[in-house]
Amino acid sequence: MIGTRLDDIDAPRLIRSEHGWWFIGNQTWTLLRPECVGPDGTMDATTTGFLHRTGAFRPRLPASFSLTVLTTTTCNLGCGYCFQNTGLDDTGGARPPRIRRAWLDTDTVERIITFARDRMRRAELDRLYLLLFGGEPLLNPRGCLSLLDRARAIGLDQSAMTTNGVLLSPRLARELYEAGLNGVQVTFDGSRADHDQIRVKRSGAPTFDAILRNVARATEVTGLNWNLRVNVSHHNVDRIANLVGELAADLSPERCTITFAWVGDAGFGYRNTMRHIDDVSDAFASWSIAALEAGFRMVRPSMRTICHICSEPGGRYGAVVNADGHLFSCWQSAGKPGFEVGTVDEGYLDVTSVPERWVRCGYEYEQPDLTLADTFQDRVDGRLLDYLYTSGRL
Repeated sequence: MIGTRLDDIDAPRLIRSEHGWWFIGNQTWTLLRPECVGPDGTMDATTTGFLHRTGAFRPRLPASFSLTVLTTTTCNLGCGYCFQNTGLDDTGGARPPRIRRAWLDTDTVERIITFARDRMRRAELDRLYLLLFGGEPLLNPRGCLSLLDRARAIGLDQSAMTTNGVLLSPRLARELYEAGLNGVQVTFDGSRADHDQIRVKRSGAPTFDAILRNVARATEVTGLNWNLRVNVSHHNVDRIANLVGELAADLSPERCTITFAWVGDAGFGYRNTMRHIDDVSDAFASWSIAALEAGFRMVRPSMRTICHICSEPGGRYGAVVNADGHLFSCWQSAGKPGFEVGTVDEGYLDVTSVPERWVRCGYEYEQPDLTLADTFQDRVDGRLLDYLYTSGRL
């Protein structure tokens, strides 16, 4: 989830394997023999005791306060599935209507830093994780640089940016890196041929080569690490396999993590008609394996996770702030009229008075959920773990 999720929170998983069962726990991947798990998914007492002793069930509190800031809500692209669109372009072009324009200025940066310092003190956290978000954050580079600079004063530890990459020049990449930016996520919508029909400028112009070139040049002049998110839908699923080679030809795979992601339905007319069927889950796993063999990094399968920003009403361990200083419960609702949950000046509204505004991402589990449901993600992760195990990479 872009940067606000933690992978060590409290919901282990059991996944079927060719070799038995994979138990995915608190930063652990344990291959269990078939006899360790009963037909109903219940592990035997010896196995359960061993996993408890090794800390596989242990929940951990966040070490950092997670702050997501939208530097602007405007965007230079016109992706039809964007969750910040308010509708589809009724002319069939690439100019869908979007949420209201907001722009981060110097005064609002100071207000955000004051707010974050207070919230960190309340949470007894002295380290800050900062995510620069949008819209397209690089439409407001001054806001990005100002926020990074001021965040150092309150314990900036790690920082990342989610950008489409079209505006990321080598000079700007170097300035951001020197200001404290550690990682960048950019998105590809499949192979070049499909991407340039989906992820286009608002003029309709293609973006694949520009993004690839900008990432390659920024890698040469900075120590930035990259997460390459690959959005998958019925529009591009047939040619995703071509993408790994296209990326490897121009990028430094050892500096890049690839994440294959299902494009969700935006709720206003866009609909991903791809279905959770066996051949699609096999394809996701095959793309991941191909990326590993090409030298790219992959995020290893993790526990079911919750977001520390939105999972606890009132934002104890994190906050999402729009460019105008309004607070939102989650990046998914940020900037949407009627979903404000406070301001950086006044703090959070009483959550009991606005429960319908507290949008949440991810999952919540009071107890570990070790059911045997063969979900789409379980099938993908099971194949990936089997590959990592048999190839000696785990």
